[in-house]
Order: sequence, then structure tokens, then C-alpha cells
Amino acid sequence: MKALMFLVLSSLCATAMADQTPTDVAQQQPVVEEYTYSTHLDIAKVVSMSEVPNVCEVVPAKMEYDDSKGQRHILRYSIMGNGCTN
Repeated sequence: MKALMFLVLSSLCATAMADQTPTDVAQQQPVVEEYTYSTHLDIAKVVSMSEVPNVCEVVPAKMEYDDSKGQRHILRYSIMGNGCTN
């Protein structure tokens, strides 16, 4: 009887923890911000930048960075590709 009660309670705990996991991950994921000329940038540390493709046109790029308060940001901006020869 004790073993059965233990299994029931442990399965309820596992279900409750599984329900909380997606909301915790969603809260940790920063919102993607669009860059404009009036955007104030507070970049303390660049975490990652997307690769610039080898094309001769304007392409979207992303930069992930931490600000001076330690908060993570993702910035989307436009950049000229590396494929132009002139």
C-alpha cells in the first residue's frame, strides 16, 4: 500500500514539474528586438552573432548580447552580404 501511494505521489509531482518547465523556459528567452537608428544600445558583452552570407544583397542578421545590467537581448538588424566584388 505504501509503495502504491509513493508511485501515485511521485507521478503527480513529475506531472506538476513538467507543466512548469515550458513557462520557465519561455520567461528566460529574450524577445527579439528590431534595430532602428533611434535604438539605444547598451552592449556590455556580445554573446553571439549570426554568420554573414556570401551574397551581394542586404540580409537579416542577429546579435545576442548582455547589457550592463546582465540582461540578455537579441537584436535583429540588416547587413550587407559579403558576396559583392566592388
